[in-house]
Amino acid sequence: MRTKTVGVLALQGDVREHVQTLNKLGVDVIEVKTPAELSRVDALVIPGGESTTISKLSEIFGMFDPIRQAIANGLPVLGTCAGLIMLGDIADPASGQKSFGGLDVTVVRNAFGNQNDSFEADLSVTGIQGSVHAAFIRAPIVQRVGEGVEIISKLPDGRIVGVKQGKAIGISFHPEVTGETRIHQLLIDLI
Repeated sequence: MRTKTVGVLALQGDVREHVQTLNKLGVDVIEVKTPAELSRVDALVIPGGESTTISKLSEIFGMFDPIRQAIANGLPVLGTCAGLIMLGDIADPASGQKSFGGLDVTVVRNAFGNQNDSFEADLSVTGIQGSVHAAFIRAPIVQRVGEGVEIISKLPDGRIVGVKQGKAIGISFHPEVTGETRIHQLLIDLI
């Protein structure tokens, strides 16, 4: 049986942490920077970082349309923090900022404030036993959820921080920062 290969979009963001998390799960991991590398993966992680920079660099490196098309064609994808922004409709896009699509949600960037407003919380996530320790760093929030989108995690105050639609998962937080592997396992299970 062929080993599953998961790509981490490596244009900007916390790529190394996602690679380390996926390595713990025993899948082959490649850093994706070109359409050829994208064509070799069974699933893709879009990491946290700066969504405006990821958007611009994906255009510069000829990755925007191939990623958008791969997601539309059913490539399993996990977007964390900025990655969630890149999968949804952006309520407050920066000038020229575009998203890959994949989730029928509207996302607000930096919904919790700046870096100093970062926090951690224990959350319930659909499909995972026990709580998930989540780090929120300049995190987005899901403002609107379309039909067919499953809410998989909320903060205690009811704000939506995790969604799933088809083979696309988007979360506001960083499991790769806290040593959490079960979110990435949800992605692998979609392959």
